Amino acid sequence: MKLAITKAELTRGLARIQAIVEKRNSMPILANVLLEASGSGDEGRLELAATDLEVGIRGLHPAEVQEEGSLTISAKKLFEITRELPDELVHLESTPNAYLTIRCARAEFTLAGTAAEEYPTLPTFTPEKVVPMPAVTLGQMIERTMYSASVDETRYNLNGVYLEVLDGGKLRMVATDGHRLACVDRAVGEDAKALASGVIIPRKGLAELKRLVDEDDADEIELAFEGNNGLAKRGSVTLVMRLIEGEFPNYQQVIPSKLERHVVLAADPLLHALRRVSLLSSERSRAVTLELADGKLVITSSNPDLGDAREELDIDYAGETLTIGFNSKYLLDALSVSGAKEVRFGLQDDLSPAQLVPTDDEDTLAVVMPMRI
Repeated sequence: MKLAITKAELTRGLARIQAIVEKRNSMPILANVLLEASGSGDEGRLELAATDLEVGIRGLHPAEVQEEGSLTISAKKLFEITRELPDELVHLESTPNAYLTIRCARAEFTLAGTAAEEYPTLPTFTPEKVVPMPAVTLGQMIERTMYSASVDETRYNLNGVYLEVLDGGKLRMVATDGHRLACVDRAVGEDAKALASGVIIPRKGLAELKRLVDEDDADEIELAFEGNNGLAKRGSVTLVMRLIEGEFPNYQQVIPSKLERHVVLAADPLLHALRRVSLLSSERSRAVTLELADGKLVITSSNPDLGDAREELDIDYAGETLTIGFNSKYLLDALSVSGAKEVRFGLQDDLSPAQLVPTDDEDTLAVVMPMRI
């Protein structure tokens, strides 16, 4: 393998795979990136690929190829070297014993690698139909749901986001960890019907998909699900992932159907008040108490080892007084990703879940279970 590639292109490709390469030592080769040069001259390209056996990504990058070939090399070390190189052409050349020489300007490095044949095969599948979707829409759906996905590995069917196709060309994403729930609907057109409904996308796969849609030139993402696999494609970059097998719980049962108290609150003042008051909450429970009274919302916390905190917010409310406790982190997470200026806070009683809905986006909601005070 012998080629030349711009520093910017190589750095971008290597940065994209850093979160995927496996850090654990169960299979040391999973910490490597697979480099494969093909074509010749200006028509050449360098493929960078990485997988942790659950999620895989491959990207094609324009390069001036003199000799085709492939090998695997430490993804982290190659990225660190490339990032520090001057902004000139980077020359990569492999040796028969799987070493890689990196030359740029007057700098030269040699890295030990392994033969490409030893690298695990990346999961691949060719779907019959891919569904195009605006990158900004997909990114927003992921951001507003992924925070609610469970991190408890024993509840594997909650370790991701549930994707469902609704009537009218809408997609729904739902995540829950048993204490809170996030749900977002977005219209993506009639093409949505071609997507498999009722799949659970793993957290790591979603995180990589979010990075892909957040890239500067991301405009449209093509999605496909088939069997146990998911695929996302943007230009010359392809992300494949193994979906979570299992049944997602009936989330509709968690969403409150009856809420007698509704308060519209400015999101930013509420967010900062909660942050301040939670500073003196118990580190374990993060509990804060919300008291809804005539014309005001009182937020308090108490910690026997530290002290107490109290803050009042003016609100438009004239109903019965209600005192209810929450884990402040759950409220803060929901408010942080809502992107709204105002939220409608719906409550029933001190034992029923509360609902947060941005006033400018009825298709986004968060449900938070209360805590016993």
